[in-house]
Amino acid sequence: MDITHRPWGWYENLYSSDKAYKVKRLYVSPNQRISLQYHNNRSEHWVVVAGNGTVTLEDDCIAVSVGNYIFIPLESTHRVQSGDDGIMIIEVQQGSSCEEEDIVRLDDDYNRV
Repeated sequence: MDITHRPWGWYENLYSSDKAYKVKRLYVSPNQRISLQYHNNRSEHWVVVAGNGTVTLEDDCIAVSVGNYIFIPLESTHRVQSGDDGIMIIEVQQGSSCEEEDIVRLDDDYNRV
């Protein structure tokens, strides 16, 4: 599998099926975070498999660690921030489009649009 590097860490596409769903592995480096974002065409299921951090989901801030599960509904604002050891998440995307172009960024530490 190919790893795609981002300023906050990396992700790896593990499996996809005709754009109806995709499985990814995300690693957020220590004390980094992804953009505050939402998706118009997909929901996401996150399972923390290593490390810990904080998930922002709409107005809630949720501490997460190994074994925790978070459901991110369609069009819900979300972000994950890692703790001191980083965080690894298995992400299952479901929807009409599971492409990177479905990311709508509201805030980004790395000035991406």
